[in-house]
This record gives sequence, C-alpha cells and structure tokens, in this order.
Amino acid sequence: MADDKTLDLILRQARSHGDFSDRPVPEEKLRAAHELMKWGPTSANSQPMRVLYLRSREAREKLRPALAPTNLEKTMKAPLVALVAYDTRFWEHLPRMFYNPQAINWFKDKGAHAEITAFRNGTLQGGYFLLALRAVGLDCGAMSGFDNARADAAFFPDGRFRSNFLVNIGYGTGKGLPPRDPRFTFDEACRIM
Repeated sequence: MADDKTLDLILRQARSHGDFSDRPVPEEKLRAAHELMKWGPTSANSQPMRVLYLRSREAREKLRPALAPTNLEKTMKAPLVALVAYDTRFWEHLPRMFYNPQAINWFKDKGAHAEITAFRNGTLQGGYFLLALRAVGLDCGAMSGFDNARADAAFFPDGRFRSNFLVNIGYGTGKGLPPRDPRFTFDEACRIM
C-alpha cells in the first residue's frame, strides 16, 4: 500500500487550485507526469486521451472566447493550461498498441460505439493525468466551464480530436481555497451485492 505521505499528496490533502504563483512549469515535470499516467488501464489499451498544453499568452488568447466567465481570469493567469481531448480515431493505433491486432474492427466505422469508448477512456485517462500531475509536485484545477465547440474549432479544426476538459497547472498559492467540502461515505455511495 502507498504510504500516507503519497496518499495525502495525490488525494487526501490535494486541492483544486484556482490561483497559482507565476513560477513556470518545467517541461520535465509534464513528461514525468505522462510517464506515470500512461500506465493507467484503458479499454483494449486504447489510450485515446490527447493533451494540448497552452503555455504562451497567444495560445491562451485563442482559448479566451471559449471560456466561461467564472473561469476566464484564473485560466488566463495560470502558468500553463492543458486542453484535455480525446482522439475519435483512436482505433487506428490498436494494431500497434493492443495484443490483438483485430481489435481495430471492434471500433472502426462503429460510430457511436467508438465515440463513447473514446470519451469514456479519455476521461479515465484524464483522472490518471490529474493524479500524475500531483504526484510530480504540481497543483492543478480541472474544469469543464468552457464552450467545447468553440475550443475545438480553434484548436482541432479537422475534427479528429475533441475537447473534454481543461486543467490549469502550476504551483498553487492556496489563496482563495474554500474549506474542504464533505465527501460521501462508503455506505452512502456504495453497495455490495
């Protein structure tokens, strides 16, 4: 079992930050987070998540029109923003990524089935991504308050990738963090049959 310090770092004491110091996020940390995240399981090892890191002011200005008003200021001020997306044609990589090369046929030209598989597994990888960012010492604030269609038109105009959510990344200041909200207990959220 993981030690208490690790569990506190990635879950128990971790918070969703909205305010970050202006300290830059080194690429090495992003690569280290990817090296952790990539080992999380996905259906048929599909790995549909794609991440577009918006570091420059110009890149974030391109995102600005898609942001909800409540997320505008904190996103524009964050040292780094990740646009987490999924590859709608993830199945093209299955002959290389999955031990059964015929798995491509489970998803190729399967419309809604392929779409929901990409979205579900890309979201699953997004959860691994948040934990990995925390594990390498970064703070993050994930959010869905943006216009996906506008973001996709700006960053993924060919339609292959589709945005899922945004993550502001950096070194949180702790400023403005509200008291920790409660969580459901096991008995409230789970049943054993």
